[in-house]
Amino acid sequence: MSTAPTPVGRASPRQVLIAGCGYVGTRLGELLAARGDHPVGLRRNPSGLPPSIEPLAVDLLAGDLESRIPPADLVVYAASADRSDESSYRRIYVDAVDALLRVFESREPDQRPSRLVFVSSTAVYGDAEGGWVDENTSPRPESFRGSVMVEGEDRVLGSPIPGVVLRLGGIYGPGRTRIIDLVRAGQARCPGDGPIWSNRIHREDAAAATMHLLDLPEPEDVYLGVDAEPTPLCQVYRWLAEQVGAPEPPKDPAVSRDRSNKRCSSERLQASGFAFRYPSFRDGYGEMLEESGP
Repeated sequence: MSTAPTPVGRASPRQVLIAGCGYVGTRLGELLAARGDHPVGLRRNPSGLPPSIEPLAVDLLAGDLESRIPPADLVVYAASADRSDESSYRRIYVDAVDALLRVFESREPDQRPSRLVFVSSTAVYGDAEGGWVDENTSPRPESFRGSVMVEGEDRVLGSPIPGVVLRLGGIYGPGRTRIIDLVRAGQARCPGDGPIWSNRIHREDAAAATMHLLDLPEPEDVYLGVDAEPTPLCQVYRWLAEQVGAPEPPKDPAVSRDRSNKRCSSERLQASGFAFRYPSFRDGYGEMLEESGP
């Protein structure tokens, strides 16, 4: 392990702590290792991590962290709540973030990470009635999921450790085939009261975008991580149905209820030099269908 952080831009290897090394974080660690960095995957139980990621078994809410958190050149916070209730969200996106930041903020400036990327969610925006939102749009969360995320973002951006927020849309990719399975089974339903927009990003692009923001010399505070083509949900369903030979999903007015409706723009991320491997849902789901077979 390295003994002192390395500023952004210095040659690899750099030690990168990935706190909450799950679906996206594990792929990020593999990408970092492939280019010569040293990823450390922090989980309560890191036994399932690939060999290229050093495992670190730590519960950020268990206390006594100072001696257990190693030096890090860069940090990514990519944890996810284990339950969908407000207390679980607060523990993961506020309390655990506070605990980790306190460890690094207590260290001498030359022993602190040079950047922390906080993986957030487009849920912070709430409903925009189908209109566009971007990084200049003020968050207007309509549920505890979005409001707690905003608290976590504010804590990161208010820290003396330089922070960047990446607001991801719906993440799909290997192993996440729920929508494909719904369409195959004839259980998908289109919104009945006009288009409900979906904003997605493939896991590969989510991980690559996070790595991109670790490297960017002078990043903005906030970026949206969605692909280049927000698409009405019904269009996604109908395209998938055509690909798998399933019946066209019918309309159901109930689908429109309790869904925020917005189109998220990733222009800032693309303008910073990031290029999507899967710029639309067709690219990502198309590859998944090819790999899974009929």
